[in-house]
Parts: sequence; structure tokens; C-alpha cells
Amino acid sequence: MVWLIAGLALFLGSHSVQIVAPGWRAGVIARLGDGPWKGLYTLAALAGLILIGYGYGQTRGAEPLYALPPGLRHLTYTLVWLGFVCNTAAYWPGNHIKTLLRDPMVAGVGLWALGHLLVRATPGAVALFGAFLVWAIADFISCRLRAPSGKPVVPPRAANTVLVVIVGTVLTGVFAMWLHLLLIGVSPMG
Repeated sequence: MVWLIAGLALFLGSHSVQIVAPGWRAGVIARLGDGPWKGLYTLAALAGLILIGYGYGQTRGAEPLYALPPGLRHLTYTLVWLGFVCNTAAYWPGNHIKTLLRDPMVAGVGLWALGHLLVRATPGAVALFGAFLVWAIADFISCRLRAPSGKPVVPPRAANTVLVVIVGTVLTGVFAMWLHLLLIGVSPMG
């Protein structure tokens, strides 16, 4: 569990600098430049992700902390699907989801984490998905409090929004049917 917590601290910590220390972040970028900052940020996030994977793998097989109602699996599928749609919207210009949420990736991560908490109650799962859920809520609120980035915004179009939902749905299916088992070692399809 130590490696999992260390990985979460490194990964989510690197992703939280904008939330907790935006002035410090701006100062470091001013001193080092945008490229070196992104390089350090990427290294920290990647190291954290590796530690999360290793640490979570060590917690497999642990007894659940509490019993979960069996009917939550369908709600989990819905939340994770919505998470995939939100993450797709984050990278697809000119869609209504992005306009509505401002940062659909953070919303998608929160939905993914909440969905997994509904079906996984082991100590490692509660630490992993609980930490991501708390981070997503904090970052979503922080995004609302920050001034808009000033980047040009592509006006939303219905066609783009429909395509985001279609692509997000296909990605959900591909991940659920094949990639989850391949990458995570567990099939969500039972």
C-alpha cells in the first residue's frame, strides 16, 4: 500500500500544482521555460503512474472493507461510459459537452473513479479511486474559480457533440471488451 500511496501523491500532486500553488507554478515556468516545466511535470506524473500500477497490483486479493450491493454494476457501466464520453469531449473541439463542463476530462476522471468505487471496496481500490475522486472534485471546483484561459474557443456544433458521444461509446466498448483485461488484468464483463 505504501507504493500505491506514494504513486498517488506523486501523480495527483503533480496534477494539483495549478490548484494549490498557481503562483509558484507560474514562477517556475518563468524561470525554466514552458518546455522544461512540461518535461519535469511529465516525468513526475509518469513516475507516479508507474508507482500506482505497481502499488495497486500489490493490493490485489485483499478482502473488501465493506459489502457492496450487487446491483451497482450497471450504474458503474453508465458512469464509466459517461467518463469516456467526457474524456473524448476534452480532445474534440467545438462540442457542447466541453462548453458546458469547461474541463470535461476532470469530470470524466471523477465519473470513472466514482463508478469504480461502487464495485470495488478493497483497501487499495478505496485508496486509488477515492483519491482520484477527491482530486477530480477539487480540480473541477478550482477550474470554476479560475479565470478562463483566454484561448480561442471553437463554437459548439451538434454534429461534433454527436460524434463525441459515438466515439466515446466505441472507446468504452473497446476498453471494456478487450483493453481492460489486457492492461489491468481483470475483465469488467465478468
